[in-house]
Amino acid sequence: MAREHETGELFVPVAQTLRERWSCRGFLPDPAPRALIEEVLAAAQRTPSWCNTQPWRVAVISGAALDELRQAVAADSRFGSDIPFPSGYDGVYAERRREVGYQLYDAVGVARGDREAAAVQSLRNLDFFGAPHLAVISAPAGLGPYGYVDCGLYVQSLLLAAHAAGLGTCAQAAVALKSELLRERLGWGEDRHVVCGVSFGWPDPSHPANSFRSRRADVAESVAFFEEPPSSPGG
Repeated sequence: MAREHETGELFVPVAQTLRERWSCRGFLPDPAPRALIEEVLAAAQRTPSWCNTQPWRVAVISGAALDELRQAVAADSRFGSDIPFPSGYDGVYAERRREVGYQLYDAVGVARGDREAAAVQSLRNLDFFGAPHLAVISAPAGLGPYGYVDCGLYVQSLLLAAHAAGLGTCAQAAVALKSELLRERLGWGEDRHVVCGVSFGWPDPSHPANSFRSRRADVAESVAFFEEPPSSPGG
């Protein structure tokens, strides 16, 4: 028997967290307590994974170590990610990417067409937006794409748990562009691939980059329901 429920009341805490979480690009300098970070990480550790392999390995970098990493990233000329970046964006994917880019640039005062200012803003990714903490997530190279998928699930769990704890987060594929440098500094071998970084800390509510929220497509744009078997060819 199907369970009855009032529209909008199903899984309220989870749905509310999903609606409210946003990508934070401006942080207060105060670090989060270590105990709170460990609590968030313990919650994220419950992420499901293929055959319960739990392939993620995470480095949390803070304080003087993060300041030093920022300097090392700025001085390092190498760029290259272990996981290939998209070769391009077409159609609705390009439209969505363009829309959120304009939202960010408008918020921080970058005029459309000002490529120099846009490049400066883009480099904020490799300064980790001034966050007091950075989590770098890696996967075993040998597990291939499904290891990356599992790490993506872990990242989502981390983002939601951090938000529930009052922390701001920004998941950043751009961090993976420094995979070689990160492996050197974190003691990871070539058998581990850097998936992404997550900058986190207490959000700065007055920072202009935190003043907008990106749009999400309606369910109908992304989901199709199939309740009857397809007709046989020629039937």
